[in-house]
Amino acid sequence: MTTTAIKPNITTVEPQGYISAANAPEFLEQLTTAVTSEQNQILLVDMKQVEFLDSAGLMVLVKALRMAQNLGHRFIICSLAPSVRMVFELTQLDKVFEIFDSRHDLQLNFDR
Repeated sequence: MTTTAIKPNITTVEPQGYISAANAPEFLEQLTTAVTSEQNQILLVDMKQVEFLDSAGLMVLVKALRMAQNLGHRFIICSLAPSVRMVFELTQLDKVFEIFDSRHDLQLNFDR
């Protein structure tokens, strides 16, 4: 997983492979650090390299979203694989999270 700043107030986290109970604590730690950073008002989780997401991984994202909301920050997800998007749709969390199809679509949203 990598973390980079793509704009002065946007930090991007790019998890890879499987997000499951095996690595959920590490993923939560990384997201917590990114969300609670004073300089970041927006956290983008780019999921383009995520092949699998289980319930533990999904709960990490929910916890990070709640942290971001409590701090008044935006929490955005983009580039979900169809199988991962299905997890969000089945749990109806696609209505809770701000999800974009790609970084390009997100950029278009910021340029408005």
